[in-house]
Amino acid sequence: MENPRLSFITPTVVAGDKSLVNLIAHELAHSWSGNLVTNATWEDLWLNEGFTSYVENRIMEEVFGRERAVMEQALDAAGLRALLKTIAAPDTRLNLKLNGRDPDDAFSSVPYTKGQLFLIYLEEQFGREKFDVFVKEYFKTYAFKSVTTAEFVEYLKKNLLEKYPGVVSLEKAKEWIFEPGLPSDAPNPTSDAFDKVDAHTQAWLTGKQDLNSLPTDSWSVHEWLHFINNLPRDLALTRMSELDKAFNLTQSTNAERAFAWYMLAVGNGYEAIYPALDKHLTGIGRRKLIVPLYKALVKHGKRDWAYQVYQNARPGYHPLAQGTIDAIFE
Repeated sequence: MENPRLSFITPTVVAGDKSLVNLIAHELAHSWSGNLVTNATWEDLWLNEGFTSYVENRIMEEVFGRERAVMEQALDAAGLRALLKTIAAPDTRLNLKLNGRDPDDAFSSVPYTKGQLFLIYLEEQFGREKFDVFVKEYFKTYAFKSVTTAEFVEYLKKNLLEKYPGVVSLEKAKEWIFEPGLPSDAPNPTSDAFDKVDAHTQAWLTGKQDLNSLPTDSWSVHEWLHFINNLPRDLALTRMSELDKAFNLTQSTNAERAFAWYMLAVGNGYEAIYPALDKHLTGIGRRKLIVPLYKALVKHGKRDWAYQVYQNARPGYHPLAQGTIDAIFE
């Protein structure tokens, strides 16, 4: 939670290897987009999260270099494109219309990643030098104020689109904000880091490379997640055991990596994870790291086991998590 001058951070970010610092960058970026300049209503949330995701990525570029920043863009963009296929078109607009719904029931990564891609698009079209001036002036102009999407559109029109005519039309900006999905010319960041991971994965799966020769010591958490998430969902249990022995994935102190591993293991019946999975589900309450696991457990015939774990874990969960997971078992 990005409280001004004091952010509260989930312990799942403290992985022991500084691999999850992008979340720290995100919450610190909220000092500007969210706390200094605040979205006026929940329907304007993208002004908060889209700008914050953009600034987060700029921080990551400054600290770790352009290659790492683009890799994170590519991962988020791929996730967004997959998500857009699964949710209702009206909920893929930046200026979301709640129509009386609980905001928590309507939100997804759309305001975060689509908002970020919109700002990346503007940066690419106008150039970073001009766009940085625009962003800084936006924060200065609306400091300690709440902003609606309509107000942002007017500010964008006056201070960027009309200031540098012929670059991006108002209609194009409105397409990004008010229309569902992604424009046809949306940025599509790519990174060969994942191609390299895929090459190593295929070499291992086909017996051309041993696990101990994979360059995992230099992998970021994103490369690890790409590796695990793109393994065959029906990977043989002997292969699962081999991976676990080589990299101690079941006992990983990195909650993101452990989550990806548990999702794979639940799906193909790798039973060795369950004592550690019990601790994972009981010891943390971050919804993105527990809700999909409960759904997967129910789907793959482990409902009774999952329900028993949930009964023990439920008192420690936030009410929002309780409500979400209650619905899974109901």
